[in-house]
Amino acid sequence: MDLKSTHDNHLHQLSYYISNLLKNSWTSKAGPVVDPATNRELQVIKNPKAIAFYQDWQARIGQQIYIGRWIVVDQSRIDSFAEVTGDRQWIHIDPERARAESPFGGTIAHGFLVLSLIPELTDAVNPEKPPYPEARMIINCGLEQVRFPYPVKTGNRIRARTTLKSLVPSKRSVEMINHIEVEVEGSGRLVCVADSVLKLYF
Repeated sequence: MDLKSTHDNHLHQLSYYISNLLKNSWTSKAGPVVDPATNRELQVIKNPKAIAFYQDWQARIGQQIYIGRWIVVDQSRIDSFAEVTGDRQWIHIDPERARAESPFGGTIAHGFLVLSLIPELTDAVNPEKPPYPEARMIINCGLEQVRFPYPVKTGNRIRARTTLKSLVPSKRSVEMINHIEVEVEGSGRLVCVADSVLKLYF
């Protein structure tokens, strides 16, 4: 069994182990809960809303939970990002030179621009339709294992697919790690792959 399979198997076992603990009435009276695989102490969820969320969503670990809409990455968006970040390399903002000298035949988007679009691509910032309405607050804790396998050419449309990777409970919150793959329309090429770490408070 490879390292990834071992890690994923451990996550599933941990979720099952914690779920059983949450269902037992003696859990709140017991001492520290220790993960038998790592010998690390775990914090048992105490907030009822967090417990309900954890029990509902743990069944979706390993499943694709969202497919976003297509978003156009045009030159205007690229130019605006260049101005904000100060990254004004010609491969991004000089279409004429890019057509003549770039192996891509035109300008391409910054990798960090694609990364910055993840909240929109995953619809995580829609106040009218929040992805996790049970949570009173969601904190972006960062990203893991970010890669840009292929560039986004100007004018491409991209979208994101989100797969729930893991859930880690604490007393009043749940840490959620989502595996996100951003693809280009018509080619199936992945232009960004990242694990997004969120903390949901209830």
